[in-house]
Amino acid sequence: MKSFKSLVLLLVMGILVVFSAACGGGAATEEEPNTGSGEATEETALEGSVVIDGSGTVYPFMAKMAENYMGENEEVSVEVSRAGTSAGFEKFLVAENGTDFNDASRAIKEEETAKAEELGIEVKEFQVALDGLTFVINKENDWATEMTQEDVVKIFLAEGGVTKWSDINPEWPAEEIKPMGPNENHGTNEFMFETIMEEKDFVDTVNLQQEYSTLVDLVSKDKNAIAFFGYGYYDSNKDKLNAVNIDFGNGPVAPSLDTIGLDEEAGYSAFTRPVFTYLNVGMAKEKPQVLDYAIYTMENAQTVAAETGFAPLKDEVIQESISYLEGLK
Repeated sequence: MKSFKSLVLLLVMGILVVFSAACGGGAATEEEPNTGSGEATEETALEGSVVIDGSGTVYPFMAKMAENYMGENEEVSVEVSRAGTSAGFEKFLVAENGTDFNDASRAIKEEETAKAEELGIEVKEFQVALDGLTFVINKENDWATEMTQEDVVKIFLAEGGVTKWSDINPEWPAEEIKPMGPNENHGTNEFMFETIMEEKDFVDTVNLQQEYSTLVDLVSKDKNAIAFFGYGYYDSNKDKLNAVNIDFGNGPVAPSLDTIGLDEEAGYSAFTRPVFTYLNVGMAKEKPQVLDYAIYTMENAQTVAAETGFAPLKDEVIQESISYLEGLK
């Protein structure tokens, strides 16, 4: 009897040993894939920097975009500067250590495209929003709140023949107008000169500045000042400035997100322009964080545009850009 009990006990112990070994082996098998998966996650985690320069007009849009992106991707540093469109292209189109993106308030020029080709840099243009060229005046200026397109342009033309407010309307003050705007580093200056003024010279008295904040300050302190820049800067400084309502032929139109647009039915279309960011495609292919930021920018362009004083693009324009970027993966 004892021998039989001993045999049963040995069999039970043997079964337990086999069962334990099998369970232990299964646990080890499950741990190995988990370790591998963790390593893969670390390898694909986004990190590093994204460097952006260029347009002062586009700066509020891109600065807000960068802030939002870094809030979701803490290991990526997005640096946004605002040297101006033209100065930004000089930093973008270099053989080594160029910026990843250049923001622009006008389209790339032929000579800039030629330089990119010479350097072997593949450049891709993306429209990110629509902006309305806005003319701003001092809060105390209660006479020039409405002007025709022709009259407001004459103020800035050397051949315009307008030096005093009374030259526009004899009932207005016979005081000297102080025209102002961004300098030649900015695409807004070029848009004004090339498109609005049809490449005719600025009046000698125009005060052109590098910083938009300087223009806001100057106009806010001088009741005879008038300046031009993008709608976004006016929108964020409404407490200091007033915008001139422009009559394009069908009555005065106030610049706003509702009136800015490229379609003819948009009341402010004559002073509307697309704004851009330009991507170094090679950097997007080489650095995952650059491509990821580009996709994020286009996916969120509509929301950020409205938050920073820009009119949104049509959905099909956005989707076309996203499809192109997804194809770079």
